Amino acid sequence: MSDSEPSRFDAADRFNPAEFATIARYEESFWWYRGMRAIQLSVLGPYLEKPRVGRALEAGCGTGYLARRLQRERNLHLVAMDYSAEGLRYGVEGGLERAAQGSLLDLPFGSAAFDLAMSFDVLQQFGPGEERRALSELARVVKPGGLLALRVSAFHALRSRHSEFVCERQRYTRPRLRRLVEEAGFRVLRATYANTLLSPVALFKFRLIEPLQAKRVESGIQPRWLDRALFGLLAAEAAWLRAGFRLPFGQSLLLIGERV
Repeated sequence: MSDSEPSRFDAADRFNPAEFATIARYEESFWWYRGMRAIQLSVLGPYLEKPRVGRALEAGCGTGYLARRLQRERNLHLVAMDYSAEGLRYGVEGGLERAAQGSLLDLPFGSAAFDLAMSFDVLQQFGPGEERRALSELARVVKPGGLLALRVSAFHALRSRHSEFVCERQRYTRPRLRRLVEEAGFRVLRATYANTLLSPVALFKFRLIEPLQAKRVESGIQPRWLDRALFGLLAAEAAWLRAGFRLPFGQSLLLIGERV
């Protein structure tokens, strides 16, 4: 796709807007959100020390919950950007200080504007080939020596009915994501899978149970009495990652890169 060619997907195609209300309702307390935040911060945390990170971007911030947490707890000068005005509305109402609307395929920022660019669970929303343009834009806005932090969905076999509901278009393996990031101009500092312990259960559920049930496509977010136990499994993974371990497989893939 050339730089002048518009994306063939509009905002409604990229992410189901009905999911924003569900996310805003559950992202503070639901086990998956709490657990994946713990995992993200266990990997990203060591790189957030000042003065290395002065100005940061979260591209595809959704409701802005993580950006608000980092803004408050880490005192980051952070710009939160999303394609959707609906998602940004939740962020601004929740106290987000710096919000911008824009596309990851054409970031509305100058070159070398940030010390850190983050994008979590966004690249899988793009069709095959579009992720190269998104990574090129992230490379453009990060200073030499600056950092990139990504989280993406991993392994097509783990794609679920919820993946379809949120308009997910592709999943990644570590070798493929590493190659794409390096081609965009980053040196990979760390890449690991996560949400590993629950992967066998997820594979059984998504490949056997869901097809047999033949239910309509819907959000997979709902409160469960297992919340504490499930969070405990993700918290254990966060502790392992914080200790420096690399997990060999999982439903998610996290990567930290440095702009060369």
